[in-house]
Amino acid sequence: MRMRAGSERSGHRPWFNKLEAELAARGVRTRLGPGIKLCRGPHQGKSAAEYGVELSSPKFQPRILATGLLVTDVQCGIPAKVVMIIQRVVLNSRPGKNGVPVAENFRMEAVPLPDKITDGQVRARTLYLSVDPYMRCRMNEDTGSDYLLPWQLSEVADGGGIGIVEESKHANFAKGDIVTSFNWPWQTKVILDGRLLQKLDPQLVDGHLSYFLGAAGITGLTSFLGIKEKGHVTLGANQTMVVSGAAGACGSVAGQIGRLEGCSRVVGICGTDEKCSILVSEMGFDAAINYKKGNVAEQLHELCPAGVDVYFDNVGGDISDAVINQMNQNSHIILCGQISQYNKDVPYPPPLPPAVEEIRKARNITRERFLVLNYMDKHEASILQLCQWIKEGKLKVKETVVKGLENIGGAFQSMMTGGNTGKQIVLISE
Repeated sequence: MRMRAGSERSGHRPWFNKLEAELAARGVRTRLGPGIKLCRGPHQGKSAAEYGVELSSPKFQPRILATGLLVTDVQCGIPAKVVMIIQRVVLNSRPGKNGVPVAENFRMEAVPLPDKITDGQVRARTLYLSVDPYMRCRMNEDTGSDYLLPWQLSEVADGGGIGIVEESKHANFAKGDIVTSFNWPWQTKVILDGRLLQKLDPQLVDGHLSYFLGAAGITGLTSFLGIKEKGHVTLGANQTMVVSGAAGACGSVAGQIGRLEGCSRVVGICGTDEKCSILVSEMGFDAAINYKKGNVAEQLHELCPAGVDVYFDNVGGDISDAVINQMNQNSHIILCGQISQYNKDVPYPPPLPPAVEEIRKARNITRERFLVLNYMDKHEASILQLCQWIKEGKLKVKETVVKGLENIGGAFQSMMTGGNTGKQIVLISE
């Protein structure tokens, strides 16, 4: 790619003026000078060579100050094309099936975005991205799951996301619409097939758009439908629910929904005293256990004197073994996640230790994998119920928000080690 700039002497740069006017009309502030400068944005001061651009004369500035717009193919003083430069995050390396993921497993890079969209497509600016425990499986060459595909090295990662439509060639979407997808690329701007998108109504969450990635989105659906379909909660049955990973995205919502659906007692398990305090004082849990302090089994025996009827399992491992030991006859395990096992090379769901499995069988405790995508026909009504509870103040929402696409790898690492309270969100733009 070669970039040729015309004379910079006064009166000999009409195309500069024309381009400045065009970009200004798009709301982009620019200052075009020797060697072409586009000022403002995440790529300020980057070398032209990093974009594969060769300046035609050494007298021109060797650096391009880019803002997401890069002028290319300028011949004889006439700019032929303006290319949009975006940032994206790709999988840089795999942690290994038994490895602990770190921020360096991801890499941010600048790439051009096609300047035109085709029929059926939508171009959108990313507002929020979600990072979730299940993504750890996608970092392996084999996810170990029949419904998840692995991320490929040096390819863009993806997951839940929300954005605002900037251009649409799909009949269902218009400029300014707020949209979401389960397959949103980790990019500052995206071009997506409209069939992958769903329009959102900001009024349902009083404008708190990020809630659609958490309590009013797939997280809330997982908690709500998991309890409805697998928990067998009955109003007036005096049931006790225990939630592990209770201060996380699903756990903090599940405990509240358990109470709303009829459980008489809800106990959470999490990893800090501060989180325990939040669960009891803000989320309506009756009690909470810090599994890093004391004996979990003894505390469960004390806090659940009538035993455990419903267990919302987010973690697996030793904590789940302790809970199962306290479970009643004909009780139910809602198998939502196994975050303690995601860095181990084991099948999903992982088998229980033989002694614990014997207890499960003897007490007729159900333990089935729950996949929210199997209940698509119930999503719309469930979302409306969740939003109503949020508006009424019956369902409290907690979020941990990190700003900037460049910090999404660190946000993922922190979430996997319990650094978040509630839903982990990455704010990309406002």
